[in-house]
Amino acid sequence: QVQLVESGGGLVQAGGSLRLSCAASGSTASINTMGWYRQAPGKQRELVATLRVGGSTNYADSVKGRFTISRDLAKNTVFLQMNSLKPEDTAVYYCHATRLGFVYWGQGTQVTVSS
Repeated sequence: QVQLVESGGGLVQAGGSLRLSCAASGSTASINTMGWYRQAPGKQRELVATLRVGGSTNYADSVKGRFTISRDLAKNTVFLQMNSLKPEDTAVYYCHATRLGFVYWGQGTQVTVSS
């Protein structure tokens, strides 16, 4: 089992920045991918950014150039630096991990961007 705990959400004005953190605990060995998804009211959950164990990254087109995913391997933590935030970035952001064919989710953290 892998437990994921997010932190760092909040309210920010358009153009501002936030940094999300996701700490993994439990059976963290053999985690293949960690990343972030988001879900806005009335919309499906969508991929924001992922980071594979080898270091390769993948971003949604809507966040490329504004968001950066990174990690601290020693602390089993992944970060999402969000810059130039827009009102359309408002959503609940969920940390995500895959390990040995299983998918794990955090509880989510709210990000609200005011115009």
